[in-house]
Amino acid sequence: MSSDAFDFSVFLKTLPNLPGVYRMLDSHGQVLYVGKAVNLKKRVNSYFVGKHHSPRILLMIKQIHHIETTVTRSEAEALILENNLIKSLAPKYNILFRDDKSYPYLKFSAHSFPQIRYYRGKLQPPHRYFGPFPHSQAVKESIETLQKVFRLRSCEDNVFNHRSRPCLLYQIRRCSGACCGLISQEEYAHDICQAADFLDGKTDDLLHTLTDEMQTAAADLNFEKAAALRDKIQALHAVQSRQFIDSQDNLHAQKIDIIAPIFAHGLLCIHCVAIRQARRILDHSFFPQNTLYIDETSVQAAFEAFIAQRYLGQEKPHIIISNFRLPENLHNLLENESSHKITIINHPKGERRVWLAMAEQNARLSIAQKSQQTEQQQQRQAALEDLMGISPISRIECFDISHTFGEATVAACVVYDDYAMQPSQYRRFNIQSTHTGDDYMAMKEALTRRYTKLAQNAADAPPAPDLVIIDGGFGQLSMAQEVWAELNLDIPLIGIAKGVERKDGAEDLIIPATGEVLHPPPTHLARLILQMVRDEAHRFAITGHKKRRDKSRTQSPLDDIDGIGAKRKKALIARFGSAKALSAAAVEEIAQTDGISLSLAEKIYTYFHGE
Repeated sequence: MSSDAFDFSVFLKTLPNLPGVYRMLDSHGQVLYVGKAVNLKKRVNSYFVGKHHSPRILLMIKQIHHIETTVTRSEAEALILENNLIKSLAPKYNILFRDDKSYPYLKFSAHSFPQIRYYRGKLQPPHRYFGPFPHSQAVKESIETLQKVFRLRSCEDNVFNHRSRPCLLYQIRRCSGACCGLISQEEYAHDICQAADFLDGKTDDLLHTLTDEMQTAAADLNFEKAAALRDKIQALHAVQSRQFIDSQDNLHAQKIDIIAPIFAHGLLCIHCVAIRQARRILDHSFFPQNTLYIDETSVQAAFEAFIAQRYLGQEKPHIIISNFRLPENLHNLLENESSHKITIINHPKGERRVWLAMAEQNARLSIAQKSQQTEQQQQRQAALEDLMGISPISRIECFDISHTFGEATVAACVVYDDYAMQPSQYRRFNIQSTHTGDDYMAMKEALTRRYTKLAQNAADAPPAPDLVIIDGGFGQLSMAQEVWAELNLDIPLIGIAKGVERKDGAEDLIIPATGEVLHPPPTHLARLILQMVRDEAHRFAITGHKKRRDKSRTQSPLDDIDGIGAKRKKALIARFGSAKALSAAAVEEIAQTDGISLSLAEKIYTYFHGE
């Protein structure tokens, strides 16, 4: 519905001259845009007067059905609320730089022998956290380094508490064997402290300490300990040589971020470099998710969105170096949230100017690479449109089924849109309608569950695809056509089936609308894009099936009985051999197991046989 149906003149009269947040919604109740305002009345009014809006905002205004507002006590409070709403709602016309997941951390658990692990979510003391890291790979690399240098445990508690001998990680010198008492609690705590110093960037101090310890051990003729410390020192030197920033500046107590927004070739990129204790710990290019009609006028807004989404509620640097200015209100908010002063440098000199120039160059390189990939995908999409006789084909969804002789059947749906796969929009369906390996019924269930809301025009329905790929032949396609008829859908279909030769690149492309079976050459651009999406669906389906199958095979009925822990379960399985044999036992037999009382034996018997 256009904005003509929204009487903004009446609505504006009710708005106060106060700070707050406004939300633009469409006719389906979907939030189009979230914004903040020092003066709600003036800010919202600005959308409906004047003609100096960007194409992105003009398109949004046409879709506004109504507006919701929230008054806040201050502009700073409005900024925080706006940022939280953008993260939770992911509005279509806001510039987003990451998905709805929180940033990852590296966690030291609060145990006598702390576990190191990857963590997302709310920080919960007394556990100790390091981060946030820009992405999961950075955390995993840090864990790998800690295992190599400090040999800290990464296993879960249920494994750690029940080991009778050290695992393979101990054998390859990635763990100290704390589970089997091969290191004292004091020695392990010492390693944890040193690992924390490393993560805090105190590498120079740590190297001096380790060198002193190595020399002391050698003087005491404890050559084995001295050799182990030497290995630690060499490993830390290797890490430091990869990450150290050659600097004449006194940076060892400062956290510095270099942020360079660049717009080129119709793409917006923000390259971020994070320097901690003179070590480069992040060098990454960020592209906004919502790129509809972004142009050069959007760069300042994108820069502010990136700052808010990256730093509000998160760790903040001492210095931010950028080629764009940070608004005073946002700068003040960051400082109010922080325990230290934050310096913004827009015209750096000397070495810092070189850092900013390098960040800008990296942003341009990332844009060039993405532009090249996009151009290639555009050519493939154009070839697919010619092959299918349909235009445009932008959003593609593909379905595949995976199971092992009917066990743990999983259907996967992957999404291709905006010239790339969109993993955050992938979906898996645990199939319930068949346990016999019936791919046809599994496909029908998955398609029905995926598109029922779309057929009902539900507010939370997924976007309609331009093409649906079915990994299968005429049988699977006939199920898709049945679902289309039941839901009254008109979405083009294509099936990919193994040909006579059963080779990649020689598959049959089946178009059910015409009954055609096409065989374009293996190098045909349309075939390449279809294969790419199909292969991703195949991978995603197999991964989901294996997880579901492995989970079902490792689960035991005993896990559902209150009072049965790992020790009692082990005793029961040792006595009876399996849960099936246990289910055939009498109460008295069950009670003869070590640790099983008569009342618990009755509970176990009742679980298998009912009241």
